[in-house]
Amino acid sequence: MQTITLKSPRDGFEFTALQALPEGEAIGGVVVLQEIFGLDAYIHVDVERWVQAGYEVIAPALFDRYEPNFVAEHDPEGFARGRNHALSHPLGTALSDVQACIDEMRPRGPVFVVGYCYGGSLAWLAAGRCKGLSAAASYYGSLVAENADIDLNCPVIVHLGRKDDYIPADAVKATIQTHHPDVPVHVWDKSGHGFNNDGRPDSDPHDAAEARRLTRELFAANAA
Repeated sequence: MQTITLKSPRDGFEFTALQALPEGEAIGGVVVLQEIFGLDAYIHVDVERWVQAGYEVIAPALFDRYEPNFVAEHDPEGFARGRNHALSHPLGTALSDVQACIDEMRPRGPVFVVGYCYGGSLAWLAAGRCKGLSAAASYYGSLVAENADIDLNCPVIVHLGRKDDYIPADAVKATIQTHHPDVPVHVWDKSGHGFNNDGRPDSDPHDAAEARRLTRELFAANAA
């Protein structure tokens, strides 16, 4: 795993990103989009999972414009700091950073995006607004419901936790399926917000593993 620098096509800002390469030829590329806590230990673990699955991975540091090397604890202070950065970062600019990651990997094969929390919202929006994606996976993104009517340019899968105190899973699922009945929306009964983060209170190991399996299957099915 190494740190690289990419340039946003929107404003030319140079931001850092984690990049990791698999052993042997990559199946494709995966853009891993952070929660509001930055490129923390959970994101590092997720990057490694995708590398072990055979993908090149780039995880952009989405808050570099405001605080380079930002990483926050999963506590009230960290939440407040991360939320402030997220609210300061225009969605169009964030998606431009995502586009830079796609453009970096696209010459080498199909590119996918997976995002969590803040990144889950961006993954959904990227499926409609970014170019060159082969599939997307959105985990518990708070902006998905209000953007459920966007046109999607690639297959998408959505994961929600029924015990999520921030996102009403069943209501979000119904809203998505009103506009996109073909999009699979999985509500995981034993899990809450952030359940992809192993060891967190709201993470059920079975739910997390099954959600990852379904996401890998979607990406594999669209890797040609």
